[in-house]
Amino acid sequence: MVDSTITASSAPVGKAPATPRVAAGRTGSFVPRLMTGLAIVLVWEIVVRAFAPAYVAKPSTVLLAIPRVIVEPAFLQALGQTVTAVAEGLAITIVAGTLIGLAMGRSSIVDRMIRVYINGFNALPMIVVLPLFSLWFGYSSSARIATIIFAAIFAITMNVADGARSVPREYLEVSRSFRSGRLRMLIDIVLPASMPYLLAGFRLAAGRALIGAVVAEFFLSVGGLGYYILYNSRSYHHDEAFVGVLLLAGFGVGFELLVNWATQRFMPWYRRDDKTN
Repeated sequence: MVDSTITASSAPVGKAPATPRVAAGRTGSFVPRLMTGLAIVLVWEIVVRAFAPAYVAKPSTVLLAIPRVIVEPAFLQALGQTVTAVAEGLAITIVAGTLIGLAMGRSSIVDRMIRVYINGFNALPMIVVLPLFSLWFGYSSSARIATIIFAAIFAITMNVADGARSVPREYLEVSRSFRSGRLRMLIDIVLPASMPYLLAGFRLAAGRALIGAVVAEFFLSVGGLGYYILYNSRSYHHDEAFVGVLLLAGFGVGFELLVNWATQRFMPWYRRDDKTN
């Protein structure tokens, strides 16, 4: 009897109820979001049908237009142009922003020299620099790439700088005790410790890069999703334009899910908000 009691008490407890609690938490957060989305769509449908002209997009007509639009050659070409431009701009941004951020975070001289300019350019609306980029690069895809880089680089730079500055002193002292060089210390200690900050900056930079690409396509008339949306909205094809808008929103959600997955997969020591969501 005593043995059975000891065995029962030594068995792991608290593991089994965890799964129902997690499932209940996910269900509890999903249902309000779903209800809110359905309420917004219902109000949109009712208001447009009651007060708006017939050509204004409604949820029902947008839903019917999705299968037709996503196979159109013009839509696929615009999608490829925007995605390619955003990928190229983000690649340049991650490399340049990380290097500048590490230099700012580990060198007080560099930080004092350029921080004021980084903060100033970060607060500058990207629409202000578009005329300059169009003069320097012409009405071409190069101006779009420049706009994407300008929109995204400061988020990564500032976050990496904060991450490099917040590396625990004990890590650096251990690295110096093993006679690590400055470059080796940056690669092996500072950069891995700054990865959560880099991913946070990438989350912001991805959204800003997408906005920069669409704004550039609006004002420079460069082929892409932005110009596709603008053209269809001006030609009263609002359903087709809204398909592009929904796709851009899907890109934003996809970037967020990708960064969260990468954080949990490759940095198990990092817990964003203690996974309260």
